[in-house]
This record gives sequence, C-alpha cells and structure tokens, in this order.
Amino acid sequence: MADMKSIQADARERMGKAIEALESNLSVLRTGRANPGILKKVIVDYYGSTMPIDQVASITTPDARTLVITPWDRGALGPIEKAIRDSDLGLNPNNKGDTIFISLPMLTEERRKDLVKNAKNYAEDARIAVRNIRKHALDEVKKVEGVGDDEIKRGEAEVQKITDEFIARVDSTFHKKEQEILG
Repeated sequence: MADMKSIQADARERMGKAIEALESNLSVLRTGRANPGILKKVIVDYYGSTMPIDQVASITTPDARTLVITPWDRGALGPIEKAIRDSDLGLNPNNKGDTIFISLPMLTEERRKDLVKNAKNYAEDARIAVRNIRKHALDEVKKVEGVGDDEIKRGEAEVQKITDEFIARVDSTFHKKEQEILG
C-alpha cells in the first residue's frame, strides 16, 4: 500500500504529463505565424520506413509567414513534399530543387474559430484526464490502511487542491493559445 505522500506525488506527476500532452497537441495548431512545430506530426515515408519530418530535414522560419525545409538527403524532397500535402494541415509545399518552401496564408476568421474549437477540445480532453487521475488518487487514498478518517479527509483535500492547480494550468494554457490564435 502506498502512503499519502506517494499517492499525491504520483497524481502530481501524472497530471503534469496530461499538461505536457495538451501543450504538445496545441503546438501543432497553426496560429498564423510560421512555427516549425506545426510540422511535428508530419510523417515521411522515406526508403520504405516512416519517420517524423524533423528526422529527415531541418525546418527553419526565415520570416513570420514562411517555413523552409531543407532535407539532409535530396532524395527525400519528393517524399517530404508528398507527406506535407497529404497531411491535414492544409499547407501547399513549393519545391525549389534543394529546399521546400511553405508560405503560410493569412488565417480567415472562420479558420481561427475552428482552431479555437480544436484547442478547446484538446483542453477538455486534458481536464478529463486530470479528473480521471484525481478519481484514481482518491480511490488510492481511501485504500490506505492504518490511518484515521481525519487523515483520509486531509489526503482527499490535498488531492483536490492538486487537481484544482492542474485544472487552472489547463485553462491558462488554453487561454494563452486562444489569444495566440485570435491574434
């Protein structure tokens, strides 16, 4: 059986991972500014194996509206271009022979609202994950043997305090991304 401190530490660690997952999901949402992170989930089929785009090329942002992808092997240009086109990012790569340029168009108001909606869904998923972790932690607190009811109540209160802290972090992360998208 675990003690109260280890249950709380485990809950805190797992809730932290939920926040990391949220930040990872939000990083791929396009905000109107060029950000190499939007290509993070693009997978390139290269010589029969699939790998993330950042393992076959470098991605730079020379200005606020352009991404430049320079493959380490020129043979990867075609597969990289195809992977970007096939992704659901709505980007149109422009092959210049040894590099690929992607010009990011201005986001329309409708597209911005869709992105905020997606961000809101990611935030809600993170809140649900945090609540599930809280439920698990509360169940564990109730199973601790050799402690009185007062100690169990304190443990439950501490788990709730941790949960409130992480829910606030989810909300803060979402609102920051929302402002970034709405510009």
